[in-house]
Amino acid sequence: MTPYERSRIMLRFADLVEKHSEELAALETWNNGKPHEQSAKSELPMFIRLFHYYAGWADKIHGLTVPADGPHHVQTLHEPIGVAGQIIPWNFPLIMFAWKVGPALACGNTIVLKTAEQTPLTALYVAKLFHEAGLPPGVLNVVSGYGPTAGAALASHMDVDKVAFTGSTDTGKIVLELAAKSNLKPVTLELGGKSPFIICEDADVDKAVELAHFALFFNQGQCCCAGSRTFVHERVYDEFIEKAKARALRRVVGDPFRKGVEQGPQIDTEQFEKVLRYIRAGIESNATLECGGDRLGTKGYFVQPTVFSNVMDDMLIAKDEIFGPVQSILKFKDIDEVIRRANNTRYGLAAGVFTKSVETANTLTRALRAGTVWVNCFDVFDAAIPFGGYKMSGIGREKGIYSLHNYLQVKAVVTPLKNPAWL
Repeated sequence: MTPYERSRIMLRFADLVEKHSEELAALETWNNGKPHEQSAKSELPMFIRLFHYYAGWADKIHGLTVPADGPHHVQTLHEPIGVAGQIIPWNFPLIMFAWKVGPALACGNTIVLKTAEQTPLTALYVAKLFHEAGLPPGVLNVVSGYGPTAGAALASHMDVDKVAFTGSTDTGKIVLELAAKSNLKPVTLELGGKSPFIICEDADVDKAVELAHFALFFNQGQCCCAGSRTFVHERVYDEFIEKAKARALRRVVGDPFRKGVEQGPQIDTEQFEKVLRYIRAGIESNATLECGGDRLGTKGYFVQPTVFSNVMDDMLIAKDEIFGPVQSILKFKDIDEVIRRANNTRYGLAAGVFTKSVETANTLTRALRAGTVWVNCFDVFDAAIPFGGYKMSGIGREKGIYSLHNYLQVKAVVTPLKNPAWL
């Protein structure tokens, strides 16, 4: 199959997804519990855009001609890496499918993709659409199963040439170990986070409250880059607390198919109980519970939007990835202090900065050890913007031109030249 043919198939696939977008949006909400409006208005358009983007790359991947010191012609070939094993999480099933499958196909690889056991539905549906678009049998293979069995088999298989994993840091370590112990296959990892969201003293507090609320509570708080440590300058701290509490109390939680609902249920019993344990830990560590703090209602995995103030850096709710609707608000005095505290974590996936000062923004963006820093915005995920972490938040980058490097091998080809006219 030529690169142009791959591009055509990916574009036909994107058209089919658009044609079936209503069914897919509903299926994604059934799959995950996220609000239907989010699935339909945000994630399906983003999914389609990602495949348009990677279809554009398929026929533009090429090597270089390299100058040599002696009479040799040197060229590099960018070859498909081979069989790509891909393991995706349950929080964004469709988007993670696109982040993984798009660059792998654009580069000419075959794929074995394992869905999360909680959310297999949409991946299976879109895989069927890929075959309708003309993708040959055997190029894209979707496996639904559990991590310790299907995931481990994929990571340790001797005929898999590369593994890409998105999920928790602890599981990422296991994937890396299995890959190393088998055939030393290369691994890309997009793992956990405990992202700081820094609100400076010059901030418009009303706007900062709304953006910090979105940064944490989006997708039921089940987002690896969630702004889960909200650092607020002491001069605006009290005002921010009152308004953050009021915003959380206004948050609409309920049936994700109902119009206007902002927050659906957590994914399953395990995650639901984990969130409630962290809330109890916050109360026991003497953080101030401003609102929420319990389940909502008596049915389903709904958690009250929860806000803690007077949070200290050594509390579990300030250190661990909760992955739920729990906002921890911390006070700081100056830029040097907040840089030190924001970086004092094993994670480095993302960060947010809210300020009117270009100088402050520049200082923070260069000092924060994170793969993405959003300034006066959050969760902007355009197809061309690379995404990935420092430290224990992962290895490598997803999206953009950087993601192509994950699925290519570089081969140098050297040929002698006889009596060259020039070198």
